[in-house]
Amino acid sequence: MGLFSTLHDNSTSNLPRSALAEFQQVLQPNQIILDEMGRRAYETDAFTAYKVMPLAVLLPSSTQEVADITAIAHRFDIPIIPRGAGTSLAGGAIPIETAIVLCLSRMNKILDINTTNRSAKVQAGVTNLAISDAVSDQGFFYAPDPSSQLACTIAGNIAMNSGGAHCLKYGVTTHNLMGVTLVTSEGEILEFGGDYLDPAGYDFLSLIVGSEGGLGIVTEATVMLRPKAEGARPLLLGFETHEEAGDCVAAIIGDGITPVAIEFMDRPAIKVCEDFAQAGYPLDVEALLLIEVEGAPLEIDESLQKIIRTASQFNPVHKRLAKSDEEAAAIWLGRKSAFGAIGRISEYLCMDGVIPLSKLSSVLAKINEICASHKLDVANIFHAGDGNMHPLILYDANKPGIIEIVEKCGAEILELCVLAGGCITGEHGVGLEKRDLMPLQFNEMDLVNQMRIKQLFDPKWLLNPDKVFPIEISKVFQEEGSLASLRDET
Repeated sequence: MGLFSTLHDNSTSNLPRSALAEFQQVLQPNQIILDEMGRRAYETDAFTAYKVMPLAVLLPSSTQEVADITAIAHRFDIPIIPRGAGTSLAGGAIPIETAIVLCLSRMNKILDINTTNRSAKVQAGVTNLAISDAVSDQGFFYAPDPSSQLACTIAGNIAMNSGGAHCLKYGVTTHNLMGVTLVTSEGEILEFGGDYLDPAGYDFLSLIVGSEGGLGIVTEATVMLRPKAEGARPLLLGFETHEEAGDCVAAIIGDGITPVAIEFMDRPAIKVCEDFAQAGYPLDVEALLLIEVEGAPLEIDESLQKIIRTASQFNPVHKRLAKSDEEAAAIWLGRKSAFGAIGRISEYLCMDGVIPLSKLSSVLAKINEICASHKLDVANIFHAGDGNMHPLILYDANKPGIIEIVEKCGAEILELCVLAGGCITGEHGVGLEKRDLMPLQFNEMDLVNQMRIKQLFDPKWLLNPDKVFPIEISKVFQEEGSLASLRDET
């Protein structure tokens, strides 16, 4: 039985007429999607192995409309699935059959740019890259850069605490967020933080980041802007073994060097990305590191020379420095396009475990062993600098029973990450994909405390239900306020 045996298709909208009438009072006709073909566009996200039709799709254009929608849904006990661009790789925006999808894609305005405070206020549906584009000519940028940054929206980044290749130096979303406007499950509008760095009172902002839309719906965000570096240059290093590449990463970090990014690709990933981007990646190595440093020209040269000296201990068989901005852009195009490039040749499940850097080479070897034991191919692409691994388990969706095999393989990989001292997710979130794996990392009291917070913000459990927490565990908690009966049964 797969993780999602509880999900069913619903090709006919059963939205209560009385609820629909109230939604129609606060929204225009073109903001409500009820027909089957329209709803089908929202039945899944980037975790495409599973699809469920929602009751309806609502497209608000303001915070007040979001508040009105949630208040109506709360009165009628209708679950809400918040959604942006649908790029979640963990099933974070997949509906359940009794829910409405609240899509924030029309809330795509940049509301304010304040370079004095180094902040920008944006609506939830603004794409990640659009923020940097809007401030680039003023010498600033928004640091988190997920591979999907061209499409993914800021509210989704906040929900999953997204990172990206450059998080090694600049951190992930939580390190670059200053404030949010949040709508609760009952339709109340709250403000946390603002365009300043140290708000008074409890740090509710850190609680909201990474809560996967389960505590409230983020409608606006104030993000931190950073000055653009004077320059940047990537370096490619190829190795004959994964172990040498992994040990090289650990040594670079251990030497006190902080590149802006260290990315890892193994041979299968290198070939696919090179075929797609023609970036000049070497095809005769087992592992490739993409290391970028930034700063003034002299600073870049000194950092690169120090990295090359450290790397020489691990016998790199390929070394190439980007000689121009065009060459650097091509190198990054290959990495940024990796998931899409692999998607051209195979379905895949993208994992998101995190491990200590000291365990990188041994965990990587074990990942390959786990996949081989299930007769599955794997392409490894990940943010090596902070230990955030993205093994892509490749499979043929037309093969009967393959989904269950892939799920089992993925669970074993994430258990390996936890046993190595890491965790089950770095930037993709838990969503549906990893909800039944939460007990690998958290004990009963950990889960109870997390669910207590969820219940305080969302007493009816209407916001993004059936995500994060295992179904049986969350059901018992909602009924009893503890896991005592579940413990007695086991």
